[in-house]
Amino acid sequence: MSKLDALMQRGREFLGSEIAVMAGAMSWISERNLVSAMSNAGGFGVIACGAMPPELLDAEIAATKAMTDKPFGVNLITMHPNLDDLIAICAKHRVTHVVLAGGLPPPGSIEAIKSQGAKLICFAPALSLAKKLVRSGVDALVIEGMEAGGHIGPVSTSVLVQEILPEIGPQVPVFVAGGIARGEAIACFLELGAAGVQIGTRLVCATECIAHPAFKKAFLRASARDAVASVQIDPRLPVIPVRALKNAGTEEFTRKQVEVAAMLDRGEVDMGAAQLAIEHFWAGALRRAVIDGDVENGSLMAGQSVGMVKSEEPIAQILQTLVNEAQAALESRATI
Repeated sequence: MSKLDALMQRGREFLGSEIAVMAGAMSWISERNLVSAMSNAGGFGVIACGAMPPELLDAEIAATKAMTDKPFGVNLITMHPNLDDLIAICAKHRVTHVVLAGGLPPPGSIEAIKSQGAKLICFAPALSLAKKLVRSGVDALVIEGMEAGGHIGPVSTSVLVQEILPEIGPQVPVFVAGGIARGEAIACFLELGAAGVQIGTRLVCATECIAHPAFKKAFLRASARDAVASVQIDPRLPVIPVRALKNAGTEEFTRKQVEVAAMLDRGEVDMGAAQLAIEHFWAGALRRAVIDGDVENGSLMAGQSVGMVKSEEPIAQILQTLVNEAQAALESRATI
């Protein structure tokens, strides 16, 4: 067994994959084609349920199972109004891993997922939350730094790793995410105690990704500084920041926040409905960019690692490159 295999062993056993690399769940992108290709190549694919209704998730899981016999997961958003039904769909298909994102798991959701035999993974943006989730029975954590694309927390990957891994890593598998695009970084996190990593931005330009050619071209042209975080306009509206390539769609989100805040003022929506309206905005804006190719007005969610995405290539090649880089880094340190 190579040193890389040894360092990844805990993560590989937990995921049931050959390589302890999860694919981040990206709405409209992490669907049957990308997910099955990731799992077939030895990684671990994750379906992004996002705002899908239960019947659509049902069809997506079935289609993914038809394309791979390898394990894959399903990412569910905690604020989804039909969360219980989505959990039931996952149970129906015997999904092996469920990832809950977007906030603390609502009452009963952890028990509902685990009672069906699935392993539960949650996101922890702070040590206090990580401890609470572990006490609640979560099987593994993803700690994602603010360098990531899409919805982000306020703390960088490097700080989260130092804060959370030493305390939580010995208790449950922890996967590191945010700003990862090279194998050398993967090797470092594994040596620090991570069970594996999660990557997203690096996979957008995979051959198997269904994203519009214009969407991929925007990634290939971008540099790290082009991926900026959205700004919260109204302190009463707790909007989770989103990192994306700056364009006209970024400015449209500012206008959307003002509109939703005004609806709150008029009593037309409560806070839960206001936050859901923001999520629906992002789902629509992302679809315009990913599916329709409107890279000016749609949302180009991307992490700061976008500057290291240089070409379109198959997922198997992306993973092999990461493995080769990680192995080379570990071997070079062993000879010093």
